Amino acid sequence: MRKLDIPMLLLAFLVVLLFILVGLAIAFRNVWAIIFCIILAFSVFGFAMSRKKKRKG
Repeated sequence: MRKLDIPMLLLAFLVVLLFILVGLAIAFRNVWAIIFCIILAFSVFGFAMSRKKKRKG
């Protein structure tokens, strides 16, 4: 069995948490929280993908 990559796993959990927060912000109808969480989620996702690409490349 392969060893777990803990930092990447934590980044994945963070992205999922941010998208859950987007849903919560939609439920509360808070536009600023929706925009902030979406931007932050995509930023963290992009950072994780760039980190993964640098490691493999």
